[in-house]
Amino acid sequence: MADAKVIPFDDDRSRTGGSARPARRRPIAGGGRGQGPAAASVVGTAAVSALPGQQDASNPQEEPQWAGQPPEPDERGGWDRRIAGGLAFLRRRVTGEYDVDEFGYDEELTDQVLMSMLRPVYEKYFRVEVKGIENIPAEGGALIVSNHSGTLPLDGLMLQVAVHDNHPAGRHLRLLAADLVFVLPVVNELARKAGHTLACAEDAERLLRRGEVVGVMPEGFKGIGKPFGERYKLQRFGRGGFVSTALRAGVPIIPCSIVGAEEIYPMIGNSKTLARLLGFPYFPITPTFPWLGPLGAVPLPTKWTIQFGEPISTSGYPMEAAEDPMLMFNLTDQVREQIQHTLYKLLVQRRSVFF
Repeated sequence: MADAKVIPFDDDRSRTGGSARPARRRPIAGGGRGQGPAAASVVGTAAVSALPGQQDASNPQEEPQWAGQPPEPDERGGWDRRIAGGLAFLRRRVTGEYDVDEFGYDEELTDQVLMSMLRPVYEKYFRVEVKGIENIPAEGGALIVSNHSGTLPLDGLMLQVAVHDNHPAGRHLRLLAADLVFVLPVVNELARKAGHTLACAEDAERLLRRGEVVGVMPEGFKGIGKPFGERYKLQRFGRGGFVSTALRAGVPIIPCSIVGAEEIYPMIGNSKTLARLLGFPYFPITPTFPWLGPLGAVPLPTKWTIQFGEPISTSGYPMEAAEDPMLMFNLTDQVREQIQHTLYKLLVQRRSVFF
């Protein structure tokens, strides 16, 4: 095992994009199954010699093994790679041979475990369509500002998958989360590991200056906990703190509009008494929750669209502009209006909530 090559879980995804199918293994004289690097080398040589249109150099008259039919996939080889990668991953977790940054972000765990868990929900359940991904820069810091909705913050998680899986550079989105996220057991640890950090100007500015893509949802609980009758109507964006942070860091602001999240948990009521007892900003009542118990917590399978708008540059402003309240108000209003306009446009184009 010391000489085994470690291949990540998602390595096979990059291989499925090609048109050529894997070669069928050919028998190796005098050998059983692979026994170390030498055997692997022999197997690799045999596989290459079996490619269509090529013949064995030792037997020029031999017919190609693929003649008349396509090859069968090497399922055993794929599973071998997954098992080897999984064992190597577990070894690194047990021995502590992995890195986390100063905020607790664990990139390896996020890519290989958390993203793998969210991806089926993103691709199969909500069937997210992404537009304008080219508006996110390939390198350097950027601040993505999005609307917030859905009763539970699934829109932030789907936004994180959208940026990573659709951007050509595979960039990671670092979300700014509310205080409540970091006082809940289990959720606190997972949020840190996934790259989320407290929604404060100091942390956001440090991430942006390091060249990270940072995401913020200025509506906060006002947006995520609004009643169903006010869906897709943006709430107040606060005092423009995110604009001040972008100005100080000199990074572009990218408006983002999410359609589809509003309908996953139609909030028809709010039990303020239970919310106070539990320490929550609201306690949602939906057509299925709490009436159906845990089953009522399953979101509706709506069709989502996430659109990234044209970046708003902040590089042309002087350093003292971050302290100008009128400028912050104007830029905040510009971002909000752009998001709201895009939401209305996407709603007009949408054929159905579920398709």
